[in-house]
Amino acid sequence: MRTIKFLLICAAAVVAFFLSLINGSVDITTAQIFGTAPINETQRQILENIRLPRTIVAILVGVNLSLSGAILQAVMKNPLADPHIIGISSGAGLFGIFVMMIFGDAGFLMTPAAFVGAMSAATLIYILAWKDGIRPIRVILAGVAVSAFLGAGISALLIFYSDRVHGALLWMVGGLSARSWQHVEILLPYSIAGTFATFLAAQNLNVLQLGDEVAKGLGLRVNLVRTILTAIAALLAASAVCVVGLLGFVGLIVPHTARLILGSDYRILLPGAAFLGAAVVTISDTFARTIFAPTELPVGILMAMLGAPFFLYLLRKEL
Repeated sequence: MRTIKFLLICAAAVVAFFLSLINGSVDITTAQIFGTAPINETQRQILENIRLPRTIVAILVGVNLSLSGAILQAVMKNPLADPHIIGISSGAGLFGIFVMMIFGDAGFLMTPAAFVGAMSAATLIYILAWKDGIRPIRVILAGVAVSAFLGAGISALLIFYSDRVHGALLWMVGGLSARSWQHVEILLPYSIAGTFATFLAAQNLNVLQLGDEVAKGLGLRVNLVRTILTAIAALLAASAVCVVGLLGFVGLIVPHTARLILGSDYRILLPGAAFLGAAVVTISDTFARTIFAPTELPVGILMAMLGAPFFLYLLRKEL
């Protein structure tokens, strides 16, 4: 039964991919995509240089943020953990914007800088939340405080140096408008490396769920593993932030939904979350850019509308 559910999630990701390609101001059919129907030059250019790279970016961002959220929820023992909510995305954004201010079109430099920012934010959250161990509620409260502080820093930079950052509003809410093959090239290496490392760590994540004492008894170096996993989550979140901005709640909604459908075994949960995240972000972006056409709604607004009630539901459930 779980295999069937996993295959359905995979099918949803495939359907989302094609829905993104065929929907827009210019009609493109599935037959034209597969080359079984004639396609004019305008349609070809739109498909190859606008919709396809944008859809690939949406898929990679969905995978990255979903896996990052799944890791953080396991490592921090907090079902409310999400790169955006606890401040990791804000740390990545602050350092990324700072580099953008200095180097202008920073390109490939932004992700390493954002990774440093994300890891710094994660470290600060651990320090603030630590008091005779880690408790989930302290993590979320420390994360909200860190996120607010770093968000204020981002806003200050955008105000003082608004002439150096184009599309700042879209970046703040998270959006996929005008994403091109260059963005795919920036994101793809980090997505591949981060996804591969995450899948390799699935068994360690399962062991962590047993508790620190049991994990240590099974020979797991808990602190080292937790640090490495946090670094992987930070890398995945940082690369996504650099390309689409502060897109929130994907890392909160998707892992929980995947856990409800597939169970808590990370060997199947992680691939399921990856495919589900790709489907959710791609479908949300398709909906956001077509519902008010020709005006485009940033996908971050739609995700916030879905994610905020979900977060409040989980918060009441946990407390």
